[in-house]
Amino acid sequence: MSVQERKARERAVRERLIVATARELAEQQGWDAVTTRRLAERIEYSQPVLYSHFRGKREIIGAVALEGAAEMAVAVRAAASAANSPRERVAALARAYLDFAERNPAVYDALFQLDGGLAYAQEDTPEPLKDAFAALLESLGEVAGDGVDPGLFTEVFWASLHGLATLTRAGRLPPEYTEQRVELLVDRLAVL
Repeated sequence: MSVQERKARERAVRERLIVATARELAEQQGWDAVTTRRLAERIEYSQPVLYSHFRGKREIIGAVALEGAAEMAVAVRAAASAANSPRERVAALARAYLDFAERNPAVYDALFQLDGGLAYAQEDTPEPLKDAFAALLESLGEVAGDGVDPGLFTEVFWASLHGLATLTRAGRLPPEYTEQRVELLVDRLAVL
């Protein structure tokens, strides 16, 4: 292994450590607790080393969002692939999405609430974000209905899931009715 290869590998390891530490700190104490000073202390590197990887908190949030998007896509696809019918796939997808949002609140915020400097629904949207949307579209597109654009239907269904996740987490919707909301959403929006 050349010196350059070793340095590149070490840099990648440091970058993963920064992202993992930021994510852990955000999940434990919220995003306000994530500062470059605190991260530098936790990873035992100087702030200039941290800044050599990320220009600031915004880019760290973006890195966490991209990691989360990839994880959410995997979770949604796994849930949908285990189902036997279009209705079961859509319900499983909805449950997996809401479960991801509940289990990973800081990552969910990085994805959909905070400014991570990422482009959404644009030509330059990063691949993990496109793939997360594609994971939804794969199951939702088949139940959009005749004459309905599958992408547009996916956006509306996703917006509904996002609303449920956000309102439940904020205490505006009682969590004990989540399953009934999923069933209602699937039955009323999807053409099965």
